[in-house]
Amino acid sequence: MRRLAAVYGGSAPHHRALNEPKYARWLADCIYLPELPNADLTEYDGVIVPERLHAGRLHAARPRLLEMLERAGTVVLFGEQPVCARQPRGWLPGLDWEYRPTNYWWWLEPGATSGLRAQHPEHDLWRHLTLKDATWHQHGVYRAPPGADVLISTDDGGAILYIDRVSTPGTLLVAALDPMYHFGSYFMPATERFLDKFMPWLAEGEIRGSSDAPQETHGAQHG
Repeated sequence: MRRLAAVYGGSAPHHRALNEPKYARWLADCIYLPELPNADLTEYDGVIVPERLHAGRLHAARPRLLEMLERAGTVVLFGEQPVCARQPRGWLPGLDWEYRPTNYWWWLEPGATSGLRAQHPEHDLWRHLTLKDATWHQHGVYRAPPGADVLISTDDGGAILYIDRVSTPGTLLVAALDPMYHFGSYFMPATERFLDKFMPWLAEGEIRGSSDAPQETHGAQHG
C-alpha cells in the first residue's frame, strides 16, 4: 500500500472529503497548504493535490512537489491548473490547460452524450473504475504531453485524465475532474462513486504506463 498524503487548503468541502472515513483510511497524512513549502515529503510515496486550491500557495510549494517527482514519487492533480506569469508553461512540468465553457446540465438535453471516451482499456485503473464513475462535467481539458497515457479523453482529443511518466522521473496523474469539491459540497453523486473506487486504486493499484496505442471504447452517459 502506498503511503499517501493529501494537501488541505482550509475549505469546508475539502475538509469533509479528506476526513470522510472511507477516504481518510487511504491517507497517511493531510498537509495544510500554507505549510507545504516547508514540509518534508520524503516519507510519502505520493501527494494528492485537490482542485480549487490557492494558486499562489501552490506555486510557493512547487519545489517540494518537484522533489517528489524527481525521486520517482507520484503527484495527483485534480481540477484546472492554469498558468501564471511566474510559470507561463504550467506550474508543474507538462501541464497545458485549456479553459472551456461548463455545461452543468448537459445530461438533461435530449439525446445528450458526455463526449468522453475511455482509452487504454487494458490499464489497471479500468479494473476498478468505469467511465460512468468519472462522468459529470468539466471546466476544461488538458493537452497531454507526447508519451503520456491519456485514459479519458474528449471527442476532440482533449485529455480529462492522463498519467505522465515522461516529463519527470516520477508519475504525474492529472485529472480535469473536481471530485473532492463536489463530494464535500454534497453535490454530484457521481463524484462519490469516483472517489470510492479511485482512492483504493491509487493506494493499492498498479499505476503504470502503456506501450500500446490508445484504444477507444464507448462513451458514457451521466449517472
